[in-house]
Amino acid sequence: MKQKLSIIKIGGNVIENEGELNKFLDSFSAMAGPKILVHGGGKLATQIAEKLGIESKLVGGRRITDEEGLKVITMVYGGLANKNIVAQLQARGTNAIGLSGADGNTIRAVKRPVREIDYGFAGDVEEVNAEAIDKLLQAEFVPVFCAITHNKEGQLLNTNADTIASEVAIGMSGNYETTLYYCFEKKGVLLDVSDETTVVKHLEPKNYQELLEKKIIADGMLPKLENCFHALHKNVGKVCIGDLDMLNPKSTLFTTITL
Repeated sequence: MKQKLSIIKIGGNVIENEGELNKFLDSFSAMAGPKILVHGGGKLATQIAEKLGIESKLVGGRRITDEEGLKVITMVYGGLANKNIVAQLQARGTNAIGLSGADGNTIRAVKRPVREIDYGFAGDVEEVNAEAIDKLLQAEFVPVFCAITHNKEGQLLNTNADTIASEVAIGMSGNYETTLYYCFEKKGVLLDVSDETTVVKHLEPKNYQELLEKKIIADGMLPKLENCFHALHKNVGKVCIGDLDMLNPKSTLFTTITL
């Protein structure tokens, strides 16, 4: 029987809010068994870029990463955000190690091809080095990945953190029974966006299709759920979506997605 592994992704809204971040790190540290944390930090990168007089370019919510922008992202994701999380986890007795995809050649990506839009130095994941990550887990380290990968030719690439989380979960599913958690600001998939009590507690392909047809699931939730089902089709055991309370063992108000 495979050992269980939890992969948890948190967004910039948690990283920028000290109270929320502390709450999350308390819950994360308390989670039993091997675990991996993946974090974004786009809003923080935008704030720092502004202070440096560098304009952040976004198209449809996705960042255009030019050469100057990549410098800021590397500083913020790989430095400020990542090392702060690692230090805070050490304070809680969790032996974390901060990583980009370049460290240990853990996540290799390719620069996104130019189609209608040139996203610049944006990366699409090609390979997760499960063996290298497993060595860290076996040594009882807790890997903390920022949203940066590399192309193995010396180029760093800005890569969507949701995608990194799902690809790492897929990559590790050969050795572990993997559960992927997406922590964001909502309680889960909601029937009514304005009512946090209308959580769809269990989502599977049939009722997902019904919610799509009724346009209950739309906009920003679509790519997140596409990521979830992609991971499930590639042997990830289950995916959970919800707010920070989801990591509390007594919590039931979040969405679990299975096939």
